[in-house]
Amino acid sequence: MNLRPRRPLPPSVDITALIDVVFLMLIFFMVSTTFDKQTQLKVDLPSASATEQQPAQDDRVEITIDPKGNFYVNDRELVTHDAPTLRRAIEKAAKGNTELPVLVSGDRRAPLQAMVTVMDVTARLGMTRLQIKASQEQGR
Repeated sequence: MNLRPRRPLPPSVDITALIDVVFLMLIFFMVSTTFDKQTQLKVDLPSASATEQQPAQDDRVEITIDPKGNFYVNDRELVTHDAPTLRRAIEKAAKGNTELPVLVSGDRRAPLQAMVTVMDVTARLGMTRLQIKASQEQGR
């Protein structure tokens, strides 16, 4: 006579059906997700309480600074992001016209040194019509 109590078998879960469901959900999300590549540079502009709406002008130099401090002149990224390269790019875009307005769009997380570099280069070129683009502050 064996009077020892039997140990219960450890519980086991069959996850074969669960793996199939997870695999089907993965395929569904992969197929239903759209992969939309933006062609424009995303810049998170700083906000200001009073901004003027500027009319669209084709005869201006637009300089964009991304969050890493990289420069884009008229939506074209510079090869190297330093002052001499920026100066050559601005000279090429302005075609020698120092009266053109310069519109600077800097990301709010961009280093301050990048903005100072843009202001220094434009001042050395004699371009005095510098505009800084900002988004309108919400809620005021």
